[in-house]
Amino acid sequence: MSAWAVTIPEGRFAAERLYHHDTLELTGLDDGPRPTAGDPVLVVTEGKDARVVALGRITPPAGAATRTDPDDPESDLGEGPLVVTYTRRAFDEPVPADPVVVDRPVLAVDRATYDEIAARFAPQPDRTTWLVSLDLPIEAATPAEAVRIFWSYVAELGPRELPTFVAPSNDELAMQAFVLGEEANQDPEEDDD
Repeated sequence: MSAWAVTIPEGRFAAERLYHHDTLELTGLDDGPRPTAGDPVLVVTEGKDARVVALGRITPPAGAATRTDPDDPESDLGEGPLVVTYTRRAFDEPVPADPVVVDRPVLAVDRATYDEIAARFAPQPDRTTWLVSLDLPIEAATPAEAVRIFWSYVAELGPRELPTFVAPSNDELAMQAFVLGEEANQDPEEDDD
């Protein structure tokens, strides 16, 4: 079985750190060789200091079974998006991509190199229940209006501006604020230095 490395664009990497997705869809790829369903994939950041942020497997794009012209069932309407279903994520603690040098969006990687890089991933931690909250003081005439205004603020400001508070479910005193997926000091009296 072949192994591959795919480059995740910088903007998409930022979005993957903010929102949980099960898959990564890449479009606009060159006409070079492409992985097939089931192939293992390293998801690598762009740039000189490339890091592996996830492992995955190629899965067929949604509607792949219908990607033919109904008037000509033998036809192919071209390549759809490349879909990677995540099997491991390391967005917060990426691992070095060396010796792989990703100089194009999709690159074949020998299986031994894939296995060596995959082994660098820390063991999957046990899942924990977390309390996650976002509290906003909202002036409104009714509770229903307050909820509508709340969701408008969340949609407008989002995770780039709104601090979200998280703590283990059994230790609310350990609550920490996060903005953009990073711990953020919310005490105006303290300096972040």
